[in-house]
Amino acid sequence: MGGPAYDCLTNPLGAVRFSFANALSSGYDPASSVGKDWGVADLFLPYFSDESALSQVPILDSSSIKWLQPNTLVRFRGMIQDMLGNEFYAGACKDGSTWRTNKFSDVSQFPEGSPTDMQVWERRLLYCVPVPGQNQWTECSSQELRNRFLDLTGQNREKRVRVDEEMTDSMESNTLEAGINGSPFKKMKVGEATPSTSESQVPQSSGLPPATNTDSLPCLVKMYDSPESELKLNDVVEFLGVLTFDPNVMMDTDSLDEISDDLSEAESVQMPSRKVPRLHCLIHRKLETQHFLHGSSLFTEPKSPQVFKEIRESLMKYLTGLLGDDHIAAQFLLLHLLSKVHGRVDNVAVGKLSLNLIHLNKESMSIFGTQLSNALKNLLPFTQSIPLTIEYLNTASFGPKKDYGINRLMPGVLQIADGTHLILDETELQPGTLNSVGVENANLLKNLLECQKVEYDFQYYKMEMATDVQMLIFSEGKSNIMPADLVLPFQPAQVNSLEVITPETADAWRCYLATCKSLSHSIGQELQQVVENDLVAARQTDRSLGSQDLSRLLTMARMMSVSYGETTLSLEHWQMVLELERLRKERLK
Repeated sequence: MGGPAYDCLTNPLGAVRFSFANALSSGYDPASSVGKDWGVADLFLPYFSDESALSQVPILDSSSIKWLQPNTLVRFRGMIQDMLGNEFYAGACKDGSTWRTNKFSDVSQFPEGSPTDMQVWERRLLYCVPVPGQNQWTECSSQELRNRFLDLTGQNREKRVRVDEEMTDSMESNTLEAGINGSPFKKMKVGEATPSTSESQVPQSSGLPPATNTDSLPCLVKMYDSPESELKLNDVVEFLGVLTFDPNVMMDTDSLDEISDDLSEAESVQMPSRKVPRLHCLIHRKLETQHFLHGSSLFTEPKSPQVFKEIRESLMKYLTGLLGDDHIAAQFLLLHLLSKVHGRVDNVAVGKLSLNLIHLNKESMSIFGTQLSNALKNLLPFTQSIPLTIEYLNTASFGPKKDYGINRLMPGVLQIADGTHLILDETELQPGTLNSVGVENANLLKNLLECQKVEYDFQYYKMEMATDVQMLIFSEGKSNIMPADLVLPFQPAQVNSLEVITPETADAWRCYLATCKSLSHSIGQELQQVVENDLVAARQTDRSLGSQDLSRLLTMARMMSVSYGETTLSLEHWQMVLELERLRKERLK
């Protein structure tokens, strides 16, 4: 990848300056181009089209920061939590008759006093964090990535051709010569980063491989040459770029605890680089669920309905076992897990399907609620849980709020990424009084449930941000705080001992859920009249049915079809939905 004069992985700035020199020789004029890309992105785009090449680029997180070198190529997968505006920098400078560039770098590469002409360019600042609720199975282990990087850079050092001195300064040359052994983190021994306890143990309550990753390292991403409208708050993005940070301080788990304190006390957006690493973005891409799946190759090509049916049956058997052989609850749970907002009409989020399982108390929650929660962590990329107690509602900060004192958007519990699954446990709710904070939080939750929107408080005004979150509510009776689309009495027959699921089976289920959610869907002309007649008949039988109920039946029909890998509704699947609805209403009686 690239030319023989540089190595994109360990010396991306060398590649940048090499391409800059080539652009100059082809007539590129820094004085008139205002920092426009001169072909750098094209050098690194192949990483996103070649998974084997991308896997060689280490992921920046709280573990890898201990051994990563400054000015090397890294990738950061995270959610945009705040947009900090723009900053100016000395992008290009004419040293005598030679133009040099400082793009994609924090430290000026120009000798003091020598520049005769300087171009000031602009870049955007994004404050990014690991996706809230991201589960551990979505990433390779830190040790695996480190070993892969060490092997690769060891080979590259033998093959690397020295970069021309005019292309890179002495600091970069020293970095190249030092290699991993010369890193400021050389005290980190090979094999020292071992998998955490949660990585090495299998939670018996779910029967699936381990899930949740508690490490969290923020990153200040500096963006170049991309339209401001291309990225927005809460987007989940993979950034590929040049890492810069203060190499004199070795970060460890303890120091991570101080990050939030440092940020809250900061007087400007320029966070200390020793605590918040910088990534100068070369290329980026928005991430979908499929990008987090290790077994995504299972569905790279269209599969027959029979394949979907077989995986559906095995997953249904597992979910039914989790729910104490309550087959009806398992059916509704699967439809819920496949729901997705695929359109908006006025204030209605089309495609959402929240589920309220009732007749659960503290005792049954400790069994079935815990099992189901652990299972969902291992099936879905992003999961969160909120305890619906008076104390929590009265004290937690649910909605993000702008703090103009430090010019930061302070995150709230509900600032989460699209595609997140949210469990709300109401079984611990005791009689009490909500204060003003509690009332506001309850309203924010209700608005999220009904409209799939979260209100952001910018002090002088409030703004609703659209989102797409699956919401599952556990309660003893029908929830008054959270009026779900579906209310179903939970009727387990027994407590089952769960078998441990193989990684291959878990990957197949994860890919199945992600693929089914992404399928398009339509109702054929022939079936449209049948559906319309059935809805009219249902309305005549039960006058209490409203437009929301009829819309919910159509959403359930869509989920039922895609659960079998079908993109067009069939009469069989429509009748299955009507029967499920009949059984649900019988339980409610």
